Amino acid sequence: MSIVTREAYAEAFREVTGRPLVKLTPPNGRPDSEIIFEMLALNGVVAGDDHLPRFLDALAGSFAARRRRLAKDGRMMPGARDALKAVARLDGVVQSVLTGTIKSNAVHKLTAFGLDKHVDFEIGGYGEEVYPKATLLQVAQGRAKRKHGAAFDGGNTVMIGDSARDAQAAKIAGVAMIGIASGRSLPAELREAGADVVLPDLSNPSEVVAAVAGLTSPARAPGRSPAGHGSP
Repeated sequence: MSIVTREAYAEAFREVTGRPLVKLTPPNGRPDSEIIFEMLALNGVVAGDDHLPRFLDALAGSFAARRRRLAKDGRMMPGARDALKAVARLDGVVQSVLTGTIKSNAVHKLTAFGLDKHVDFEIGGYGEEVYPKATLLQVAQGRAKRKHGAAFDGGNTVMIGDSARDAQAAKIAGVAMIGIASGRSLPAELREAGADVVLPDLSNPSEVVAAVAGLTSPARAPGRSPAGHGSP
C-alpha cells in the first residue's frame, strides 16, 4: 500500500468513524471493499449498513485530493506504458483494468503515469464491487459485450497480472493468463497457479504482444478482443 493510499485510508477512516486509524490492514491483492470491512473490525468499529458506501465516498475524496503526488511518490512497473501502447496496436484489441482499487482511484493512478490513453475504464472491474476476482472478470466481460456487441469468453480474453491470486482468478474464470514476475509472486508460483505464459517484466513490448496474440482469437460478431489487466 503506497504512502498516498495509506494517508487516504487514514483520512477516510477518521471522517467516517470520528476516530484516528490505529491498525492498518495489509492489502494482499484484495479489493478495497474487503479491506475496509477488515480495517473497521481491526479498529473496533462495528460496521453498519452505511459504513461501506460512506467509507468508499470518503476514500475517493481523500485520494483525489492527493492525486498530484502520485507520480512523485508512486511507482510504475518498467515498460508498462510501452506495453500498453504496443498491445493497443493489435487489430481489434480493447484493454481495460481489473483491480481491487475503486474505480475513481484507479483512474487517478493510471492517469498520473500516462497509462490511461489505451485503457477503456467503462468495461473494467473495480474494488467497490463486492465480487470475488474471478466473478469480477466475468462481470467485465459482460460489460465489454454490451459495449462492443461481441461475445467475450475464454477464447478471446487474456488477463495480465503479477500475483498467484490473479492467475487463480483467471483460471476459475476460464480465461488465458500472462503472469508478470515482478516480485509479488515467483515465476514458479505463477505457473502453479495457472499462468499460461510467464514474463519477467513488461520491458519487452514485443514479448507482451506475442503472448497476447498467441493466447487469443478474434471475438465473434462485430467487436473486439479484450486484453484485461490485473492491479495497477
